[in-house]
Amino acid sequence: MSGKSLYRPWVCLQGNLVFRPEKQLFDGYPLPRALPYYRHHLPIANSDTESGALDQGILTLPFVFEDYVLDQQRRELTLRGQVVAVGPQVFDLLLQLVSNRDRVVSKDDLLNAVWSGRIVSESTITSHINAVRKAIGDTGEEQRLVRTVPRKGYRFVGEIKVGETGEAPQPDGPGMGERTSSDPTELVLPDKPSITVLPFHNLSGDPEQEYFADGMVEDIIAALSRIRWLFVIARNSSFTYKGRDVDVQGVGQTLGVRYVLEGSVRKSGNKIRITGQLIDATTGTHIWAERFEGTLHDIFELQDQIAESVVGAIAPQLERAEIERAKRKPTESLDAYDYYLRGMAKLHNGTREAIEQALPLFYKAIELDPEFASAYGMAAWCHFWRKLNGWMTDRPREIAEGARLARLAVELGRDDAVALTRGGHALAHLAGDVDGGIALLDRARLLNPNLAPAWFLGGILRALRGETDAAIEHLSHAVRLSPVDPEMFRMQVGMALANFFAGRFEPAAAWAEKALRNLPCLLVSVALLAASHALSGNMDKAKQAMQRLHELDPSLRVSSLKDWLPIQRPEDLARFADGLRLAGLPE
Repeated sequence: MSGKSLYRPWVCLQGNLVFRPEKQLFDGYPLPRALPYYRHHLPIANSDTESGALDQGILTLPFVFEDYVLDQQRRELTLRGQVVAVGPQVFDLLLQLVSNRDRVVSKDDLLNAVWSGRIVSESTITSHINAVRKAIGDTGEEQRLVRTVPRKGYRFVGEIKVGETGEAPQPDGPGMGERTSSDPTELVLPDKPSITVLPFHNLSGDPEQEYFADGMVEDIIAALSRIRWLFVIARNSSFTYKGRDVDVQGVGQTLGVRYVLEGSVRKSGNKIRITGQLIDATTGTHIWAERFEGTLHDIFELQDQIAESVVGAIAPQLERAEIERAKRKPTESLDAYDYYLRGMAKLHNGTREAIEQALPLFYKAIELDPEFASAYGMAAWCHFWRKLNGWMTDRPREIAEGARLARLAVELGRDDAVALTRGGHALAHLAGDVDGGIALLDRARLLNPNLAPAWFLGGILRALRGETDAAIEHLSHAVRLSPVDPEMFRMQVGMALANFFAGRFEPAAAWAEKALRNLPCLLVSVALLAASHALSGNMDKAKQAMQRLHELDPSLRVSSLKDWLPIQRPEDLARFADGLRLAGLPE
């Protein structure tokens, strides 16, 4: 928020480098300038003290081969203008080969450049080379672009043109955030959901209140930027529209985004009202609108609360909109992210049939993008859900496979809150590592404090560890973040679990019934309902719940509870066993 940021105008081209020798300083946030061939906003350096190529005003232009463009600045591979989905390590590997196309790149070179010197297996390198070839339309048999040199390494042998993307660079193009009618370039939408947050309109009639509206929008942008599956336009690009009447669809085309969030702020006395609406800029369709109100006792706390509420509300809406978009795409044009979204739609459903359909979709996403950490996490989570509900047919094999996928998710997704959340939670159940799972979910919340699943799945693990008050706090916060979440039944069963282990059997039964109204086949909710009623003395209801439990999983026994749920405190396990035994569960 403080200090200066350094940007320099484009002045000349030399080889594949762009030199910008003049300094222009601006207060506050970085003021992006456009890459000439994209006219796309890009932050260049963060301070006068930054070293390296950026501080010297040097940016590399893209590599062009056949119909592909490998853009180092945007970290994108495109084919005829369409983004090709590749994982970060696959991208780095391709970039290393292309950048060193004049020589054979050894496996040691690749380990240092792509894996930071970590030792990985031969099969890992081979699978990544195969993924590179697949991304650029090559094969191991043809080796048209990437050639294997036996016992030496690999070499990129395609013809490279540097910076020739079909558009002449222009040092002094139109102003920031503007397009001229003669501009033939239209930004290609990123391969993941993309959004810009426009400055909120100040309806108070008090110019002194501008800072509040601007600060809140900055907080929303910062919070959205923590969501790794979301492409968020930088603050300064969005703020070029401040004080202007805008056409939302035009904004989407200019900034290259699918979604636009706009809103207004109105202050009256000590009260303030914020409205927001989310729009699909490609169609002009309104997806979501909401109003938030508060008092100005602590203005910064209010900014934080509203930003948290807005992000918590729109993140699920964005995911749903993307899921619906993926459903409408023809099967032959689906990419890894589309398969992932289709799998998510099934996972939200929670039924046995839906999970059986979701799992192969996540595996397909992994096949298309071997670095897709969140897809590994969701696939692992499907195995956990099958275990939880007694649906596994080969239990040892499926548990091992789920644990394998979960470990890959957290290894590949160290900075991916979604991968850490699903992978960490799955590991707690499939490998029995509840403490490790909680640590991973705590990291996920640090990476993205507005990710509701990180809160409610972390709350469930805390309930299993006996931390019932903390569990209820986490679960309640998840509901606040996402009050109409498609996974609400999971939050409700978490509340049932926490209340049961706290000895509050009537609230536990009430929460279990709520979960069952949303998902009648949820085995753990039925078990909690039976045990809660039994320990409360409501034996008729306990027997009814036990009959339903037996229908859902005839093999469940008191002696198998420890293998079913990773309940950490012996007294909690004993209480659960006593309740189910009273309700009629066989030993």
